[in-house]
Amino acid sequence: MSVNKSIIEKYVLPTALKIAGQKHVLSVRDGIILNMPFMLIGSFFLIFAYLPVPGYAQMMSGLFGPAWQEKVLYPVKATYDIMAIISAFGIAYRLAEKYRTIDPLTAGAVSLVAFIMTIPQHIMFTPATASTAQLVKGVLPMGQIGSQGLFVAILIALLSTEIYRFINNRNLVIRMPEGVPPAVAKSFLALIPGFCVLAVVLALRLLVEATPFGDINTLITELVGIPMSHVGGSLPGMIISVLLIGILWMLGLHGDTIVLVFIRPVWLSNMSENLEAFQNGLPIPHIITQQFYDLWIAPGGTGALLGLVIFMLIRSRSAQMKQLGKIAAPGSLFNISEPMVFGIPIVMNPYLVVPFILTPVVLVIVSYIAMTTGLVAKPAGIALPFTTPIVVSGYLATGGHISGSVLQIVNLGISLVMYYPFFRIWDNLKYREERASLAPQEAEAEALTQRSAT
Repeated sequence: MSVNKSIIEKYVLPTALKIAGQKHVLSVRDGIILNMPFMLIGSFFLIFAYLPVPGYAQMMSGLFGPAWQEKVLYPVKATYDIMAIISAFGIAYRLAEKYRTIDPLTAGAVSLVAFIMTIPQHIMFTPATASTAQLVKGVLPMGQIGSQGLFVAILIALLSTEIYRFINNRNLVIRMPEGVPPAVAKSFLALIPGFCVLAVVLALRLLVEATPFGDINTLITELVGIPMSHVGGSLPGMIISVLLIGILWMLGLHGDTIVLVFIRPVWLSNMSENLEAFQNGLPIPHIITQQFYDLWIAPGGTGALLGLVIFMLIRSRSAQMKQLGKIAAPGSLFNISEPMVFGIPIVMNPYLVVPFILTPVVLVIVSYIAMTTGLVAKPAGIALPFTTPIVVSGYLATGGHISGSVLQIVNLGISLVMYYPFFRIWDNLKYREERASLAPQEAEAEALTQRSAT
């Protein structure tokens, strides 16, 4: 471990420190953290909706009616599904704070308006009594204001704040005379910068609308997704998939949503073929399915974060890391990673980028080899909620083979090894920050004690 730690400190830390101190990187991280309390709340309701206990769904349906799950998911939709809106405001607010020359609240509001303007306010809807879809105007597609729109929200927040600052620094603003209430004066200060921001975003939107993509979010999604439509269920394709998922998450984009939407049809088809073979007593044909990714590659959620959570609970010196570990542990146990991704945060965190991206790659290779050689049973096509904890899910997904659970335990051990050196560096950094913030208070308390003794 010490050799790995010295290599990381020698080669990774210098670059990491430069990146970590950059205003825009810090603003993205700090702005996205604004989602954390809501993500935590939503994750608990998500667990309740998909609690992997036999007979649980039937019991809840009998007690509360067949629509119980939809109602339990109301808080999830109200927290997860507006992530981009909150981030658009929060990132711009934090960046404006760091510049100190523009009002953060106004900058956040301008960014939010600009972000909403990038979204086509219509959807295609097929009524129950009709056979063709109809255009419904005056609505915001939930996908684009949630995690799928997060990357657009980041770009718009940074762009709008920079334009706002550019105009403001050149004094191209309307200043009200003395005596006007500060809130009114600030609103007039935002008129010209806000107009310029919206004009630029309008031009971008019209430019993209002139292309086959139609809107900015679709442009980003399809450019990332086109290569994925040809990946399928091969080992190289799986490695590329988890690499892209990790990289996109580090950039603040919901990697699972974007990448998996293009390869999930292949995985679901493989799952159906596996289930048919399993029911007929034939050899299982496919390894890479939806269950392969959910249950063996992502213990604790995207990035295999359960290992990191365990270290935070039992090895943290930092009070912040230990407390966050306690908060994130229930969600991580049920493979929900958002509290960790946005709580540490892992998004835009140069200290944890290596294990977050590479650990799933190692798990893919190990799991694929274990199943190819017959050491571990292949997924039998049995659909399980992604929230099913490890060990239980490995046994059930392989049709009752204990080897599936053993592989999950091995993968957890691999994630522990991969995350440990990076966890120690991050934890020590947070511990030093906490000690530095407490030092003045301790010195003052000691001085007061000495004065009272004399």
